[in-house]
Amino acid sequence: MSLPPFQAFLDAQRETVFRYLVAMIGPDDAEDVFQETFISAMRAYPRLKPDSNLRAWALTIANRKAIDAIRARKRRALPVEDVPEVAVNDGHPVEQGDVWTAARDLPPSQREALLYRFAADLPYSDVAAVLGTSEEAARQRVSEGIRHLRKAMA
Repeated sequence: MSLPPFQAFLDAQRETVFRYLVAMIGPDDAEDVFQETFISAMRAYPRLKPDSNLRAWALTIANRKAIDAIRARKRRALPVEDVPEVAVNDGHPVEQGDVWTAARDLPPSQREALLYRFAADLPYSDVAAVLGTSEEAARQRVSEGIRHLRKAMA
């Protein structure tokens, strides 16, 4: 079994990766991170093993690029008028009605599991592959994340 041409790989993974990035970092930065993700993937593609899980591999790269973008965003100053107003729920800031903003405040393992499961629409077996855990552990992380989101949004 050989790898498909890179363009076929890109076409197959484009939508899933972009949806994941929009959910993870928001629509403003998603396009830039999307491009960085596939530039990195293109560089590494010739070294990839033919039997690799391409979706999990692409989402892993996207996750790492998203984390880099979040870290970079935290280092940038915001003008005072651009600082969002938030309500406080149990000591955690939550924008009213915005579940994805609340998801950003979850522990990283729960947030990633939720994003892979619902934003990228991956089955639990693929979520487990991307996270490097068992399917049962992936289900548990998603369940805990949902429980925390319900509490934050209440």
